[in-house]
Amino acid sequence: MNKYLLRLCFLIVLIYPTLFQNISAQPYTPPLENLQARKNFSDKRFGIFIHWGLYSMFAQGEWYMTNANIDCNEYAKSANAFYPHNFNAEEWVKAIKNAGAGYLCFTTRHHEGFSMWDTKMSDYNIMNTPYGQDIVKQLADACHKNDLGLHFYYSHLDWTREDYPIGRTGRKTGRKGNAPNWKNYYNFMNGQLIELLTNYGKVDCIWFDGVWDHDSDSIPFDWQLEEQYALIHKLQPACLIGNNHHKTPVDGEDIQIFERDVPGENKAGLSGQAVSPLPLETCQTMNGMWGYKIVDQNYKSVSTLIQLLVRTSSKGANLLLNIGPHPDGSLPAIALERLKDMGEWLRTYGETIYSTQAGNVETGGDSIVCTRKNNRLFIHILDSNVTQINIPLSAKKVKAARLLPNRQSLTFTYKNKKLIISNLSIPKDCIDYIIEVIES
Repeated sequence: MNKYLLRLCFLIVLIYPTLFQNISAQPYTPPLENLQARKNFSDKRFGIFIHWGLYSMFAQGEWYMTNANIDCNEYAKSANAFYPHNFNAEEWVKAIKNAGAGYLCFTTRHHEGFSMWDTKMSDYNIMNTPYGQDIVKQLADACHKNDLGLHFYYSHLDWTREDYPIGRTGRKTGRKGNAPNWKNYYNFMNGQLIELLTNYGKVDCIWFDGVWDHDSDSIPFDWQLEEQYALIHKLQPACLIGNNHHKTPVDGEDIQIFERDVPGENKAGLSGQAVSPLPLETCQTMNGMWGYKIVDQNYKSVSTLIQLLVRTSSKGANLLLNIGPHPDGSLPAIALERLKDMGEWLRTYGETIYSTQAGNVETGGDSIVCTRKNNRLFIHILDSNVTQINIPLSAKKVKAARLLPNRQSLTFTYKNKKLIISNLSIPKDCIDYIIEVIES
């Protein structure tokens, strides 16, 4: 960063409360470019999440520091050995594009506090490792070159810094806990966000995490989100903001996030919030953990992953599917296999996923779900034991029912707003038996 930009960063950090006072005092009204960005986001339907940081070196998952009560100062010594010699941003991006995903969300800074870019706000960053190269810049350049959406994950909490007011996690990571300084920490975060939004080109989304760290406080914690969101939208008005706080969205947020569940479900216990009219996104792991864990080889089958993508799409939501890279910077071979297989399926059936809306059809469960594109209803049968469809529709008339991908005509009846297709014979190994219904 040149001296001018560095001075600008610190200047904005010092004056932004006044600069954005009038903006933050008013309800957030997204400009047209932001509304278009929301549509573009929803149309993509599929993104890849990457959790990668120092924690990959321990191969115990991204929560290793707090789960094992590791002293943060001892943990930080791992930076002296971080040398991801097999990292290739171009290869990552091409694998993600070939999988049919429309965007990449990368952990610029997770709860461990280590920054994966050339930040001037802290020495605890990728430049002070043997590797010494800006990971975020390489990914941003590759995403822009290959027309892949660029989303930045950013943690609101920090298990390392003394100025962060300790919450319900990271309580035994070696911090003294006697010098919290919220103003200083808040300025630090905003300084980093300014860097990310001014030095790395177009950023499509800032994906926050960690507000839940203070959800047990006796006095509600004020994260000052409104001012922070105003800062982001001032720097890049089309940049979407999502927050994985496990609540309904607050003013200034552009998308709603659901962790490990499709919207409207709460099987994992993290997504009990009401579903908002904002664009929706479900984040889920490809195996068990978000960050690399050496014993976690329980990868979901390609059938399970494709059906998850179909189910999220049927709710009008995107799927953000996570991969935890190895410490050397390579993506696990099995993850690459899953990406390849998903890409092959999407090249055939992508029209039933991309740019679709929720089907909004009562099908009686997860065995049959629907997506929609104008007057085309796509019925996805996810259980090979299904032999008949009997679902209510609001259409005046059904013109045709065709089996995809070859559009073979199927016999059907449509009477009293009920569509019935009988005598289905679905192969046992069929991942998703798709029928296109043309309405009028």
